[in-house]
Amino acid sequence: MIVWGLAVIMLGMGITLKVDDFKNILHMPKAVAAGFIGQYSIMPAAGWSIAHLLNLDSPFAVGLILVSCCPGGTASNVVTYLARGNVALSVVMTTCSTCAAVLMTPLLTKFLAGTYVPVDAFGLFWSTFKVVIIPIVIGVGLNSYSPKIVNSILPIAPPIAVAAIVMICASIIGQNAAAVKHSALRLLFAVFLLHASGFWLGYYFSKLLGFDTKVNRTISIEVGMQNSGLGVVLAQSHFANPLTAVPCAISATMHSIIGSILAGIWRLGIK
Repeated sequence: MIVWGLAVIMLGMGITLKVDDFKNILHMPKAVAAGFIGQYSIMPAAGWSIAHLLNLDSPFAVGLILVSCCPGGTASNVVTYLARGNVALSVVMTTCSTCAAVLMTPLLTKFLAGTYVPVDAFGLFWSTFKVVIIPIVIGVGLNSYSPKIVNSILPIAPPIAVAAIVMICASIIGQNAAAVKHSALRLLFAVFLLHASGFWLGYYFSKLLGFDTKVNRTISIEVGMQNSGLGVVLAQSHFANPLTAVPCAISATMHSIIGSILAGIWRLGIK
């Protein structure tokens, strides 16, 4: 049911998108490019570095690297709104990184995690395509050609998506409770470092490029928040050790906590 749960989440993202959202890339190409580069350079580099520095067990290291190579999380749009960032830019950046994940996530995972275990890059590509691209395309199509259906679904889509990701993460952690308890501190610290690095480096990467505060916040959130549900599905489908999915499941909670705290701080006007 985990695969279907993620498909529902991605369909929920798709029905919020319109063709015009993709056209908006043309109106803010530099910021979108900066976010894209940050997403697929800062996070994978941080995931690989932290896994090595903390000498994580192989399945946990692979799981951390895998989630670091995933696209931006859909919750980033809500957190960007709460943080008084650029919501339109957030939506476009999430869309771009999600669509590119079909290629970027398998290739980066193969390159960075291949030293730990064999990685089936094509298998990752096909799974990503099925659970990400197909639901999004269906969602965009529904939004374009059946707006009445979409308008009736939209009010219940967010709580359904939240329930789905909660059940996915609870299932993974519950099944591996003993191993999680055994490595709890190191594992939690590793996932915390991954997302804290993403938020911090994303912000200052954007600032270094000369963007304004709203864009800096948006890029920080986009880089720091991952599609952890995708990481869980890929870990379960393509890696023999079930512990590989655990860092991905913890990631969903960790980035939400850090992102919410940051949004609260920024909403108060603290830079």
